[in-house]
Amino acid sequence: MAYSRLSAAPLSAGRASAARVSTALASALFVSLSAAAALAQPAGAAHHPVLGPEAAACRPGATGTAALVTVHGFKDRDGQLRIQDYTGKDGEYLESGKYLQRHDVPMTASGGMTVCLSLPGPGSYVIVALHDRDTNGKLSIWSDGIGFTGNPRLKLAKPAPFDTVIPFGAGVTPVRIVLNYRRGLSVKPLD
Repeated sequence: MAYSRLSAAPLSAGRASAARVSTALASALFVSLSAAAALAQPAGAAHHPVLGPEAAACRPGATGTAALVTVHGFKDRDGQLRIQDYTGKDGEYLESGKYLQRHDVPMTASGGMTVCLSLPGPGSYVIVALHDRDTNGKLSIWSDGIGFTGNPRLKLAKPAPFDTVIPFGAGVTPVRIVLNYRRGLSVKPLD
């Protein structure tokens, strides 16, 4: 026997059936609205809006090669986020001025940050994320955070190419980078 939620009085058979149908319809509507909201978000942007001047290169249906770079582990919200890419070729890998392109993006209020970076075409690249806390455009090992594709364990020297260079095919490739900051004599993520 079914009982009313508002009182301990039993419901008639007709009212109990109507209550079950009403509950089922409300549940189905909630599930449908939740699914529609999830589908309305572009892929990779469920938690972070896509930032940067090339955000359109990471939208569904875009042509070309792009990296959808999500950076995590910020120490604070000071400064800006710099994203740049390099090839893995000798004489170009992480060399000053040899980057393919660079985007400086203002810091968001909280959370990770997702930036779209178009690439010249399919191939192997390294993407570097720099939390430029003093906005001087240079890595300050004493205060700035840095991360690379492949998230290698860092020392006080450049990581090896085989730890950071990854392949990118046609289309959009999602990349996750965790920032590292100097802590005593080591450089590592805050977490």
